[in-house]
Amino acid sequence: MLLRASVVVSLLALTGCEEPLTLTKVCEETPGLCNDLNKDSHCKAQRAEVIMARYHEYKQPTDDNKYLLLKGFEKYDQCVSLAAKIEHIKLKEKTTSRVEAHLTSIKEMTRLYQDTKNTNHPGLLYYQWSRNNNQSALTKLLALENDPSVTEDAEIQFFLASYYIKFDEEKTIDLLYKTLELNKADQIPNPEIYTTLISLFYKHEKYKHAYTFTKVAQLSGITNVEIFPIEQQLTASGKSLDSLDTLAQQTYDSINAGQFVSPREF
Repeated sequence: MLLRASVVVSLLALTGCEEPLTLTKVCEETPGLCNDLNKDSHCKAQRAEVIMARYHEYKQPTDDNKYLLLKGFEKYDQCVSLAAKIEHIKLKEKTTSRVEAHLTSIKEMTRLYQDTKNTNHPGLLYYQWSRNNNQSALTKLLALENDPSVTEDAEIQFFLASYYIKFDEEKTIDLLYKTLELNKADQIPNPEIYTTLISLFYKHEKYKHAYTFTKVAQLSGITNVEIFPIEQQLTASGKSLDSLDTLAQQTYDSINAGQFVSPREF
């Protein structure tokens, strides 16, 4: 599943030897893909991503492209919905365009869900289940659990972890480890991977594991993790924190280099 190819690179492939496709060119060629989005500077990056993804899906309406567009619209809508609540005293049309963009997002996401009701695409199956409570989609996704389209995709491994955490915490840990194994060099993992691992390890009194991944999370810039209670548990039992600090640095470096290997024991 080619979910990691950038939209821009894919669009260049579509245009052959022509000049690189820009946002301006897309909006000039297909204004309908741009005019129903917000007109001001709010959510600029998300808007640009959606426009390029819309163009890509318009040219090649594959499940991969629909999935990229669906994710893009979800991020864009989260941003523009918040921006729509900001009232403009002098420029009411700006607020109006944000509301229109929000309605466009809902309409387009609904269309994409309808278009992909019978999909076998793992990402779309997860979205059909998690957003629309489509149990048939979940059944299909679980049937693909050992398929390379799932086992070799970090995002889908994380999605499965979010499902299994409700009733199989050991499998959840394995899936989160696999997600980190599949993390590419210099790619920032989803912060929830670390916070979930920390929570599970602390719950099961695996304090060395919890401490190590708390330090990894801190090295990654995550601030909403608390290390003091874990330190207390370790120091009370006479454990050395220095060796765990070294392990945490090594673990962080391996993840950042795309070379993490799932540990069986610390």
